[in-house]
Amino acid sequence: MLQIRQAIPEDAPHIALLGRVTFTETFSEYFRDTQDLFDYYEQTFAVSKIKASIKNNKYWIVFWNELPIGYAKLKVHSTSEFIGSSTVSQLQKIYVLKEFLDKKAGKVLMEELMSSFNTSDQTHIWLSVLHSNERALHFYYKNGFSKIGEHQFSIGKEIFDFFVLSKEKY
Repeated sequence: MLQIRQAIPEDAPHIALLGRVTFTETFSEYFRDTQDLFDYYEQTFAVSKIKASIKNNKYWIVFWNELPIGYAKLKVHSTSEFIGSSTVSQLQKIYVLKEFLDKKAGKVLMEELMSSFNTSDQTHIWLSVLHSNERALHFYYKNGFSKIGEHQFSIGKEIFDFFVLSKEKY
């Protein structure tokens, strides 16, 4: 059974581990150098960094029978070069363990995140998604996001092509 709640700083170790595992499940095949991947984990999914981030952003954590299986992050006030507004938030992450994707945890996380966005003073929400991540693209398109641009992002020696998707508050 799924349970969801807003994350607190004490959840940072769970979120850090979920981030590392889900990123590995989805993206590790794109890395030729495992050290690049490890360095990215140390930089992006450090417990101390996530604890600090929870204080300035909104996170939700989802559980399956008390086991943490995924999380979402909404970065409030995160402008994009593709959106000409200053009242913009970024859906930075929705990560769910592969084993639990069929439990609809991503849908529950999206609903919580969008509910928070829709009751905020923000007018637009955007995200970046790897252009080859068909499952994620389908999920976001199904949830009303549209492609508004493209950009590249480097991790170590690897360069990734991303689509930028956006949704305007109704």
